[in-house]
Amino acid sequence: MAQTILLMESPINSIEVARELAPPGFRLVTATLGTPAFHAALPEVDYIIGLGDPSMDDTFYRTAPNLKLLQLVSAGYDRCDIEAARRAGVPICNNGGANSVAVAEHAVMLMLAVSRRLVWQHTSTASGRWRGNNIADVKLFELHGRTLGIVGLGSIGKKVARLAKAFGMSVIYYDTMRLTEDQADALGVRFRLLDEVLRESDIVSLHVPLTPQTKHMIGAAQLKLMKPSAYLVNTCRGPVVDEAALIAALLDGTIAGAGLDVFDQEPPPTDNRLFAMDNVILTPHLAGPTWDTQYTRYRNGFDNVQRVARGEKPLWIIPELRGD
Repeated sequence: MAQTILLMESPINSIEVARELAPPGFRLVTATLGTPAFHAALPEVDYIIGLGDPSMDDTFYRTAPNLKLLQLVSAGYDRCDIEAARRAGVPICNNGGANSVAVAEHAVMLMLAVSRRLVWQHTSTASGRWRGNNIADVKLFELHGRTLGIVGLGSIGKKVARLAKAFGMSVIYYDTMRLTEDQADALGVRFRLLDEVLRESDIVSLHVPLTPQTKHMIGAAQLKLMKPSAYLVNTCRGPVVDEAALIAALLDGTIAGAGLDVFDQEPPPTDNRLFAMDNVILTPHLAGPTWDTQYTRYRNGFDNVQRVARGEKPLWIIPELRGD
């Protein structure tokens, strides 16, 4: 009997692309998380491809006794019940950098947008206020010659570094996993302690997973270390930043502005004070799911399914479950 892959439906995943790339010899089932169809499929499922959710607890794994792999289409896995997966002996794998190009480009886009006040320029032009009628009061900046501080130098962070070098930026980084000197030379980056990154950078770009250790790692004390002319860019997870502290820092001029793709609460409430600020650029957690990544996500996911089906160890197991 063919093994079963359950494809989780969601607004940011294309089931059509998944069907196009699906390997032969497997039975495909599609369902939305939490629906009767989803629960009805679990007893026969061998592999799940989709997004993690806190509802995937011990009961969930008991309901899916044949499950051999939970393959995420996202890089983040903070919504997964890791201990429940450990107890069930089911590996959780993220998307293997499938969205790293998209997120890196989005981060640079936010850097450019906040440095050049893109929304202000667009609004002024569209409303008939050519150049906003106050060009002397608005400072627009280039990326060239400025220092980018990257916090988290994984696959996305490295791609951001390469793009930044193409713009003529100096790049420093902080990560708990340091590069060798040869690796740092090849990438053109230099290691700094976190506080040094915050003090020295004109733009700080965050690229860390959300864990108990990284939650609110950027709070009021860290923001006060940044230059008053500096910008914060966050395309990883909202709770990495203390949002209340960030709002206060943006209001009182502790930092110059921010580019945010992620929020503490998603979707954010309609009264979120960030919405009324003219020194921020906001996007709706869409850095990763471009049309191109529909293919790279599923390509990586199906490759892992086939590896497990052959009796091999899957790639990109999340760090907390490696070696178990």
